[in-house]
Amino acid sequence: MTHAPDITRPPKDLIDALREIGAATVAGTLGQMGFRNPHMVGPVAQNHGKSIVGPALTLQFMPQRPDLFTEGEYADPETQLHRHVLYHAQEGDVVVVDARGDMSSGVFGDMMSTYFKGRGGAGIVIDGCMRDRPNVEKLDLALWLRGWTPNYHVQTSIYPNAVNVPIACGGVTVIPGDIIVADDDGVVVLPVAMAAKVIEESQKHHDWEEFSRVKLMEGGPLQRYYPLHDDARGEYEEWRRTNRLENPG
Repeated sequence: MTHAPDITRPPKDLIDALREIGAATVAGTLGQMGFRNPHMVGPVAQNHGKSIVGPALTLQFMPQRPDLFTEGEYADPETQLHRHVLYHAQEGDVVVVDARGDMSSGVFGDMMSTYFKGRGGAGIVIDGCMRDRPNVEKLDLALWLRGWTPNYHVQTSIYPNAVNVPIACGGVTVIPGDIIVADDDGVVVLPVAMAAKVIEESQKHHDWEEFSRVKLMEGGPLQRYYPLHDDARGEYEEWRRTNRLENPG
């Protein structure tokens, strides 16, 4: 059987803390920390309202070359690496696929997706396509894709080349084990080493933004409340104290 390395999964407390933070806030916080564009361009939400946070299992596709590629969807299945990335799936994992933006190859279909769902996978992100849409949609998997095709994964011009290696997906480098944060805004890549700081900064941002949202809804001046002006800082701190008293949990 073809061997592929497993990933190192981040601590569960990081994953749990990030569930309360949206992709937009994570992306903005990373931007302030020097990761200017962690957002994948190309894959978009296929079932709105879904959000996921989980470690990345990666799959890399390459252009077909006759001396490196054996034709056929079912020819010696265990040599086909799109299967092997799924073998590593654990509860909460996210499969991230560099399919080179190809719009004519369905990386996974009904059966592979069913297996992944049965393993407890959180979602799939592909810079490319899937197939078997009617059946896949019944699984209610969280998906971010470029689109759909009736073709199978090696029918046209690409083939799976490596599992759990660094890839580029949607123009962003993804290291195996990176944290994927995805919702209707898109897919963001969060390096594990930056996660704790992102959580800390995002919480600060969330608190004053919630206060500002209240004030703006009351008709307060945008110049004072977004972003929060220094002159409004005392008002915000008082709101926080009151809010804690009203919501002791």
